[in-house]
Amino acid sequence: MIRAAVLGSPISHSLSPLLHNTAYEVLELQGHYEAVEVKSGELPNFLHKLEDSWTGFSLTMPLKEEVLALASFVDPLSTRIASANTLIRGKDGWHASTTDVVGFQRALAAHGSENFEKVCIIGSGATARAAAAALDKRGRSIIVLHRNPQRERAMVACVAQGILSFLPWSTQLPQVDLTINTTPAGVADVLANDPNLTAKGLYFEALYNPWPTALMRKWKTSGGVVVDGLDLLIHQAIVQVERMTGRQIEAESLASLLRKVGLERLES
Repeated sequence: MIRAAVLGSPISHSLSPLLHNTAYEVLELQGHYEAVEVKSGELPNFLHKLEDSWTGFSLTMPLKEEVLALASFVDPLSTRIASANTLIRGKDGWHASTTDVVGFQRALAAHGSENFEKVCIIGSGATARAAAAALDKRGRSIIVLHRNPQRERAMVACVAQGILSFLPWSTQLPQVDLTINTTPAGVADVLANDPNLTAKGLYFEALYNPWPTALMRKWKTSGGVVVDGLDLLIHQAIVQVERMTGRQIEAESLASLLRKVGLERLES
């Protein structure tokens, strides 16, 4: 039986229990998934006290970074982006990995959107690093609009093939083929107030709470095309279920069902 949970703080708003438990039911898997409040700095003690019955965990920030020092094994991709959102019990200890990178890739592919010449990532935290790694491609321009120059070195480590550049926060959003907002709730609202904002290309919002964000709403009302954070949450969650069960999943139909139940919860 699968016993899993999403860890973080605050965590009560998380849709992950709904999505994972729905997936278990549809796939006829015996399992239970819940949300557990674990604050920054509490993860070592939490893991130390765990019963052996736990299969694994999904992690939110800041635990995505803190777990790297605690896991017995960290996969190379998580090391590269300095972030892991998945922790699974192995015979030799806890194994940390990331499904955020493939989550971005699958969400874009599901919308038939994979070929971009120029990309702008808003923010430079863990989610931004996952987005940069997901979009790293030879010849592709990846522009990072952010507030913290100290994070630039970590972003550089995520891009091995693309052409990476940085813009200060005060800069107007550049016109690109794909814009991804990875900032926390409310941070990018100021960008939505720009009267000169041009909704060119595809907009990908990594957040699903609040729903919708001010920038996503502005982009959509300006005639732009959007992909929302619910799609990202769903696609990375499906990969987590695969890794926790060792089962290959037909993702398209399951993603469609999970989006339906997720929207019902968000709009209720």
